[in-house]
Amino acid sequence: MYVNFGGFVPISTVDWRGRAACTVFLRGCPARCFYCHNVALQGGEDLRPVDEVVAMIRSSRPVAGAVVFSGGEPTLQGPALIRLAAAARGMGLSVGLHTNGIFPGVIEALLRERLVDMIALDIKTTWERYDDLLELTAADAVKRSLALCKEAKADGSLGTCEIVTTLFRGREGDLPTIAEAARGLDLVLQQGVTAGYVPLSRQEIEAAAAPLGQKVRIRTREDGEVGYDPEQNTSP
Repeated sequence: MYVNFGGFVPISTVDWRGRAACTVFLRGCPARCFYCHNVALQGGEDLRPVDEVVAMIRSSRPVAGAVVFSGGEPTLQGPALIRLAAAARGMGLSVGLHTNGIFPGVIEALLRERLVDMIALDIKTTWERYDDLLELTAADAVKRSLALCKEAKADGSLGTCEIVTTLFRGREGDLPTIAEAARGLDLVLQQGVTAGYVPLSRQEIEAAAAPLGQKVRIRTREDGEVGYDPEQNTSP
């Protein structure tokens, strides 16, 4: 079996909060979000034997207790991803997944086989705008992935699940709808940075988050990741 390989980071402290992990990037993504930060991994081909990537993961075991699969969109390559996750699990590593949720069948298989411990699921906008933003029919698939994550978190088969929303100036009004859809899971608000947009500051993201009445984590280039509690109206 081959995998369309996108890259490997032997040790990362930013892809899984609180964990030292190696990160495997899988190439290819059918979505075309205008702000994608990994455009180079949307297409192209670099086929590698799965065993070669397994060896990369194994090489990080002395320093990393986990592996994170990212992309591109890793669930685009479902069989290869499942094989890699099973191999990592066999090494005693925890497994994390960054996904846009457009292939819920793969997420369901990973959860069913207990091959994933953490999922970071992008919820990009309101359901009404979803297909236009991604330039493909995706809203129903992402809704299914979100439901699977909620079910797994509730029954204890998924340890950690965070919903990641990239927030742009002028779209702050989408946040209450997204937060309601994600209720019960950790919510991360990420500063949108792309050409033609003035990024929201941390304080502006806090102001947008305040009416939600829930704790969130906020990520900006200036301040990294900070927690925000509207009841205290402060960030650590």
